[in-house]
Amino acid sequence: MIDVESLIIGLPDPRAAQRFLSSLEEQYAAAATKLKKNDGLLSDVLTLSAYSPLLAATLLQNPEYLWWLNRKRRGPAIRTKDELLEALGRFALTNSQLDLHAQLARFRRRELLRIFLSDIRRLTTMAEITEDISNLADAVLETALRRAEQDTNNRFGPPLVVDKKGRRTAAAFCIVSLGKLGSRELNYSSDIDLLFLYSAEGQTSGAGTKGAVSNREYFIRLSESILQIVGKQSGEGAAYRVDMRLRPHGRVGPLAISVDDAVRYYTGEAGDWERQVLIRSRASAGEPEVYKHFFERVEAAVFSIDVTTEVALENVRRSKQLIDLEQRSTTGFNVKLGRGGIREIEFIAQALQLAYGGKDVWLRAPHTLISLSRLADRALISEAELTELFNAYEFLRHLEHVLQMENGLQTHTVPDEVDRRDLIAKRMRCESLTTFGMELTKHAANVHRVFERVFGHGSDSPTPEGGLATADSANGSVLSSQRDPDEEPEPSSNAHNSPHGLRSGLEASLAAKDGNSEIESTREIYSDQLSNAISPESDFRHRLGAFRRRWARLLAGIKSKELEGVIDIRDAKNAQTALAEASIDIALELTRAELNGRYDSQFDALPIAVIGLGKLGGGAVDYGSDLDLVLVYDQQKEIPSGQTPAEFYGRAAELFVTSLSSMTRDGSIYRVDLRLRPYGKNGQSVISAAAFAEYMRDSADIWEWLAYVKVRAVAGDLKLARTVENSVREVIHARAAAIDVADLARETRRVRNGLEKEKSWGRRSKDIDIKYGTGGMLDVYFATRYLQLRDNVPDSSGSRSTEFMLTELERRGSMGTSDYQSFLFGYRFLAELDHNLRLAVGRTTRLPLANHTALEIVSQRMNLRSESELVEQLTIHRLNIRYAFDNILNPAL
Repeated sequence: MIDVESLIIGLPDPRAAQRFLSSLEEQYAAAATKLKKNDGLLSDVLTLSAYSPLLAATLLQNPEYLWWLNRKRRGPAIRTKDELLEALGRFALTNSQLDLHAQLARFRRRELLRIFLSDIRRLTTMAEITEDISNLADAVLETALRRAEQDTNNRFGPPLVVDKKGRRTAAAFCIVSLGKLGSRELNYSSDIDLLFLYSAEGQTSGAGTKGAVSNREYFIRLSESILQIVGKQSGEGAAYRVDMRLRPHGRVGPLAISVDDAVRYYTGEAGDWERQVLIRSRASAGEPEVYKHFFERVEAAVFSIDVTTEVALENVRRSKQLIDLEQRSTTGFNVKLGRGGIREIEFIAQALQLAYGGKDVWLRAPHTLISLSRLADRALISEAELTELFNAYEFLRHLEHVLQMENGLQTHTVPDEVDRRDLIAKRMRCESLTTFGMELTKHAANVHRVFERVFGHGSDSPTPEGGLATADSANGSVLSSQRDPDEEPEPSSNAHNSPHGLRSGLEASLAAKDGNSEIESTREIYSDQLSNAISPESDFRHRLGAFRRRWARLLAGIKSKELEGVIDIRDAKNAQTALAEASIDIALELTRAELNGRYDSQFDALPIAVIGLGKLGGGAVDYGSDLDLVLVYDQQKEIPSGQTPAEFYGRAAELFVTSLSSMTRDGSIYRVDLRLRPYGKNGQSVISAAAFAEYMRDSADIWEWLAYVKVRAVAGDLKLARTVENSVREVIHARAAAIDVADLARETRRVRNGLEKEKSWGRRSKDIDIKYGTGGMLDVYFATRYLQLRDNVPDSSGSRSTEFMLTELERRGSMGTSDYQSFLFGYRFLAELDHNLRLAVGRTTRLPLANHTALEIVSQRMNLRSESELVEQLTIHRLNIRYAFDNILNPAL
């Protein structure tokens, strides 16, 4: 029996290994004794515990995995999907007391023991490791699909289609993987990007308990079940985090889409970056023929023979810039997004594939390493570059795996702390911290040099200490207003070294926009400028690009004038509201033109009313604001034959939202939020005026009344929109008057407190949330709207601002002078702070206490002497606001 100390002393983290062994001896003495008799297994287990506290905990929770690992560590290098499916079936039988989602999460964790051991022992190549991880995800998805399919068939019967001979046959379904899973390069902690495809439209047999439904509804229900099984949290977390944002139309698109509709999308209105995503796509579960049929029809659009090399490279370069606008931590080097990181390797491969793959089918390989090898064979990269990229890929992916498997988190950042960095260096088998730093710098420099040569664009971004620029230092700016639409980013801490950086960053962005800094603050002028920008373009996709480019110039002009002192905050918000309204006008026009072309219809104007809520409803749109919208159609108007109103107006809504919010190489304009529509996420994206009125009259809850206090007719069929606005306002105030005031107050407090709890759950940051936190802007909003409903003080056609309504409520006696002053002065302070935070660090509701550069900028813009004065005044106002809120909503306190 080998000496334990001799095994532990040479490990990267000997104390972690000793802690594991001590815990095992204490909790499972017999298992520990047995383990010590197996030298090879003991060495492997101690090595795992020194690399991954996560897996050490897994073994302590499930000591029987020790003997399973002993069998599997001598098995084949990787396991196929079929082998994993068989193993998963056996695992499910022995863990039948668990729900399926918990079984999948636990099975995945067990398999990671085997895979990561092979990884850290370097027993297999990186390509084999990532293929093994990808096969595991495929097996989990296949199992989830089979269970979901069984349950959905029991409810609706199997989905059917009618073939060319009139025979009814089974419809088919496929889970298409994108991104790293699509190229079989999945990480240990990656999200999985999916697309759900079904073969054709039709109807289910109706043999289930719920009767027949359309294939569209069936496959959407099936997709929801799959997501629930795979993504539901268990005691060991979810099996996988699933990201569906890459599907056609993003978040507003249906979860499942037919092959025909998907083909129309990707060969038509999809952006270049969306077609680029399909380079790394494949069938992960279900019927592979569905994916094969789909990709055969879109492949020519992905690898176009008409695109020039220059255009292909420019498209990918723009895609990378847009993706890298995601806010990331600025401490340490980002292995994925940093300068010379993994993403640059991936984009080198994909750019050259798009540039030359149209005429050379052999180059169309999804796997990054295979693609690079073929590019070298075609002399599109040199052999020396191929070697450098291969070596960098292996090093960076091993480093990424070491980072992620420490605690099972989706992280890509090498920490700056010496102790943590030293541990990572040891886990990477580097002789010293200095050696690790040199290796990291060398590989990143090699990658970025090839990246610059391929794309022909140098980088003049500043380089932080250690010789490595992160994605944030390369692309970030305190003025950056384009963010990942699904993340509320943490503020950047390296924005600029002085408040003057705010100005210089803007000037640089304006220079890139041809120096246009004009500002015209009327809706009509903005509409004319946007219309002139899109008029030369002949198709929907190019019109979207022209629309977004001109919009960005107009927004930059507003920022420029504000920073120059030409306009104040109120003027800036008025201008942005006008720009938002004009943008909605243009989106409706684009939608109308596209529908007329598709359905050979002759709409002069779409019979759709656009209703604004939130900041748009209140006329206070600001940098990075969402557009909270409700779309209503006139059921009396004729529509193209062969279309139901739900189908036609649903398609119109998709096109409209796409025009305003989908990300393309030219960026996105607004985040469109339709969640406040009747029935929320389960409701149709557009609703008839009659159904809307009925819902508000009979079904809307109190929280919806509070949201609809700020209802405003914004665009489209304005006659219909104003009718809807007036009707909604009358209904919610009448319903509020009919209920007990105590119930109204109780529900208002419940909703307000629920939002605060929801936004703070799981956060450990000490940053102050000025919107959702105690004494934040939501206290003012909810108290104000409660009083408006309680005392029947509706918004008027004049000013809809919060300050105006506070004054009106005080004048009418709805609130006392003390509460009024607390709200008025507090809200003014918070609104100004919110506005300047949007300018300084982008869209965030949290005051970044660790970002001293941003705090200095905000303090100076608010004429405060120091950061401490800013925090002190914020604290006082929050206390006053919360006291007034409690006084109004909790009068007994």
